[in-house]
Amino acid sequence: MLVVYNTLTHRKATFKPMREGEVGMYVCGPTVYDSCHLGHARSVVAFDVIRRYLEYKGLRVRYIQNFTDIDDKMIQRAQERGVTVAELAAKYIHEYFDDFDLLGVKRATAFPRATEYIPDMIEAIQKLVKKGFAYEANDSVYFRVGKSKDYGKLSGQKPDELHDEAEVAQAGEKESAQDFALWKAMKPGEPFWDSPWGKGRPGWHIECSVMSTKQLGGPLDIHGGGMDLIFPHHVNEIAQAEALLGKRFVQYWLHNGFLTVNKEKMSKSLGNFFTIREVTAKYHPEVVRLFLISSHYRSPIDFSDQQLEEAKARLARVHNTIELLQRQTKTARDAEAGTKVMVGSADQELWYAVAELRREFEEAMDDDFNTPVALASLNKFLSRANSLITTPTSAAAGTLEEALATLDAIGEVLGLYRQRMVPQAAPAGTQAVAQVLIELLIELRNDARKRKDFAAADRIRTRLGELGILLEDEAKGTTWKWTQQ
Repeated sequence: MLVVYNTLTHRKATFKPMREGEVGMYVCGPTVYDSCHLGHARSVVAFDVIRRYLEYKGLRVRYIQNFTDIDDKMIQRAQERGVTVAELAAKYIHEYFDDFDLLGVKRATAFPRATEYIPDMIEAIQKLVKKGFAYEANDSVYFRVGKSKDYGKLSGQKPDELHDEAEVAQAGEKESAQDFALWKAMKPGEPFWDSPWGKGRPGWHIECSVMSTKQLGGPLDIHGGGMDLIFPHHVNEIAQAEALLGKRFVQYWLHNGFLTVNKEKMSKSLGNFFTIREVTAKYHPEVVRLFLISSHYRSPIDFSDQQLEEAKARLARVHNTIELLQRQTKTARDAEAGTKVMVGSADQELWYAVAELRREFEEAMDDDFNTPVALASLNKFLSRANSLITTPTSAAAGTLEEALATLDAIGEVLGLYRQRMVPQAAPAGTQAVAQVLIELLIELRNDARKRKDFAAADRIRTRLGELGILLEDEAKGTTWKWTQQ
């Protein structure tokens, strides 16, 4: 039974989609005025895993992620670069797809752009004005926060405790400093659209309310985004959308924690960000992805090279085990095709270990998509499996194939283990020394296996794997090779 933490209720609850077997999920996408950084990747990858696990559970997910392609920041950046807002958006939307395809993120069902929905936004604003939830002032239109029932319920704050500095700064023409813009009157040099109130453009918050309900109807099953969007964006989305719908806007609100650098939120405004392209130039994309899901999606995660190096070692270990299982499966199949089939007690032990992995993985993911606990169960399985598949006769081919199928299913959920690691040579100048040391460790491992000290033997294999050294046990003896990331 899947339970999720709902930001709206501030507690976990059983997840029950409104339509049997179907989920409507909307996640706020980027404002496309610059390259995506690792903070963006934290959110996109987190919700990609959530979407993948819902599909693993047999649900059909309609996953919508928007692009904000008209905004104050976009106008300013386009003016700085001497290009149109549309040209700026096209450049960074193209770059977005390149970056997140590289990180193994599944494409959304649809990617609505704000500028494609201007007529729908105008229609929604007209309805809000007619209902008394909005008013015109100096060719702009504002939402009456005071008329909204339970305004701020998502953030757990009372209306008078919520202050959006950008809106308060424009308080002069509004009935209340808290009221926020639904339609902004045109300023010289800015893009504009015709409306009943004059030339202008939509406010940020109305964009997502309209795009989400046009794509998914209302209420939505899931609405997601970073915790920094809770106020003002998601609080204001709820106010205007529920005024329009006359009912609840979203069943479950999910928010991911920040990615930090030295405990500060990674952001362009602070200048402490690393683009996805910069990080993936140094680390394999799967390493970056594993790093991003190594903490629970609601928890903060601090960026460091040490964290990425640890993810690199963990990833290498999984790939090494997968390769060993593949080799052992072929060996077992060849043996079963002949007359000599020797299957020992390790076969049953491996079967139980696989079943336990599936159970523990699902229990972890059913508990609000707890990826660190899921990864811990995987790590435990790897230790056990490596000690059970060290000889060609340790397990039957069917059991080995079940282990591979389970790792494949888990990899599909996590978006990992899809890209084959590329072998690389040992660093220049170290090959001779490395070869002697590795062969010495292999000799010690063989001695441990003869003594039936399989824990020590497995420890040597594991530690070498973490260093990128893959051991392969064959009839003629143990061989090794370097692997990458």
